Amino acid sequence: MAPRTILYTGKGGVGKTSVAAATARRCAEAGLRTIVLSTDPAHSLSDSLEAELGSAPTEVGTNLFGQEVQAQEQMERHWESVQDWLGELLTESGLNQIAAEELTVPPGMDELFSLLEIKRHHEAGEFDAIVVDCAPTGETLRLLSFPDVASWWLEKVFPWEKRVMAAARPFARTFLDVSLPSEAVFDDVQRLVRNLVAMNEILRDRSATSIRLVMNPDRMVIKESMRTFTYLNLYGYLTDAVLVNRLFPDELEGSYFDSWREAQREHMELVRSAFSPVPILSAPYFEREVVGAEMLDRLSAELFGELDPGAILHNELTQELSTQNGSATLRLPIPFAEKGDIDLKKIGLEMIVRVGPQKRTIILPPAMAAYRPRGARFEDGALEVSFEKQDGGVEAAAEHAE
Repeated sequence: MAPRTILYTGKGGVGKTSVAAATARRCAEAGLRTIVLSTDPAHSLSDSLEAELGSAPTEVGTNLFGQEVQAQEQMERHWESVQDWLGELLTESGLNQIAAEELTVPPGMDELFSLLEIKRHHEAGEFDAIVVDCAPTGETLRLLSFPDVASWWLEKVFPWEKRVMAAARPFARTFLDVSLPSEAVFDDVQRLVRNLVAMNEILRDRSATSIRLVMNPDRMVIKESMRTFTYLNLYGYLTDAVLVNRLFPDELEGSYFDSWREAQREHMELVRSAFSPVPILSAPYFEREVVGAEMLDRLSAELFGELDPGAILHNELTQELSTQNGSATLRLPIPFAEKGDIDLKKIGLEMIVRVGPQKRTIILPPAMAAYRPRGARFEDGALEVSFEKQDGGVEAAAEHAE
């Protein structure tokens, strides 16, 4: 049986590490052998748990282990031959050694290799629950979202590439003055592609894996989370909860924080509009820093109450987007809504949908900038919005946006 895997992501500084650590403690208390691991290059999991963690799992309590994944170690394990070859090409072109080494790792690749530690724990079968404190962006998850393309390269391209390179390698230095990649380089790339395919299967297994978005009730943070949410849905990853951290408590009423509390109330309306029907959990701004067992347990109690944090809290994708031949369809399950007047408004990449009393706010992917709404229908508990691409591209779409 696959271990329960929960990935927490969100903008930097929203308390994501604390939420991940609090969840892991609660899972361990429930009897699950649990590991919480950080793939964030700026690790703070040790501080949160008040324990010394390293690159290998470290026991920090009953049924509880912690790990701070070191991206450099992962890259040396998975990418060393490619780095050596690229570094040689760059130094030969005149770059100094340090700059060449930095440029051999594409942006986001370090976190990608760190996430591969999830696959290793799945294969080892040592834990019942894996809780992941991801780096402060959902972009790396997009790198894991192309299994068909990765499989195609693995099956169709690499065998031919290796044969061509093997034949050309003896002549490359003479005629091209470059060294072509060795067999070890191809082996590293093939291994990475296979790992990507396997990781994609793990992350799309909705019976065992889900992603949770952590945010503060600030408009900029919410908008960033909405963009991440769109991509997660677009690529088939299940978001089973949204956690809003650091709400000003009611006890502050009649104080300097009144205007802040009013702004947060307004922002919570946007949260409900953007993420419904995904469960929205919240925690107050505590009077002291959330570090150590006592405060982590307080945080988990506020967030989850009687809920089991290890359970799948929501089991459906809330948005599905498909495109074909210049048209696109956005499908939005809206349970319990009665069929009524449908109102659509598209402003740039922001789509506001109303069906009777229900309202949804969605940020569309940038590729949809050149599309405008064409129509909508509501049936079988879901709204389907159709779009068509404008001949004039982005400018035409902006012109027609309502």
